[in-house]
Amino acid sequence: MDALLISTAVVALAEIGDKTMLLALLLAARYRQPWAIVAGIAVATLANHGLAGWAGAWLASLLSPDALRWVVVASLVAVAAWTLVPDRLDAGKAPKPTRLGAFLATCLAFFLVEIGDKTQVATVVLAAQYSPLWQVVLGSTLGMLLANGPVVVLGHRYADRLPLSTARWVAAGLFLVLAIWVAFTGLPG
Repeated sequence: MDALLISTAVVALAEIGDKTMLLALLLAARYRQPWAIVAGIAVATLANHGLAGWAGAWLASLLSPDALRWVVVASLVAVAAWTLVPDRLDAGKAPKPTRLGAFLATCLAFFLVEIGDKTQVATVVLAAQYSPLWQVVLGSTLGMLLANGPVVVLGHRYADRLPLSTARWVAAGLFLVLAIWVAFTGLPG
């Protein structure tokens, strides 16, 4: 249960202000079909973070526990620093949803934009640190939905009022706390 809860919290915090949150807002404004967009986010995140989680578990099997511990610490510190950098969605980088419909456009756009994103990297790190893998992937997907669902459902009217800078600092702090915890206590299980 720890893997599920920690993955949910870490990804939800890391996602605030992320480019995929901006993408969710753009898709919501374009299609005005919130449930199709939320379903597309869920499917794309399950697929993307499923692959990321598998990669993290595989890397964990290749490294000694001590080497894995320090790789996880370094990765968490790097993600903490990365979290402080505000994301901007470049129009040329995001796929332009056209004839695919809200659900398919969201699936494609979220899967592609999430590649190499900090929440995907966080999922790799979490999967290397926690098991079972399904809880990490489900938790990271729930975290993505917790962060993006309200943006899609409530739309751009309230998105401007989110304290994104504060949220980024809180998320970065969480990653640093996790890094310190792993450095001093090691990896669980």
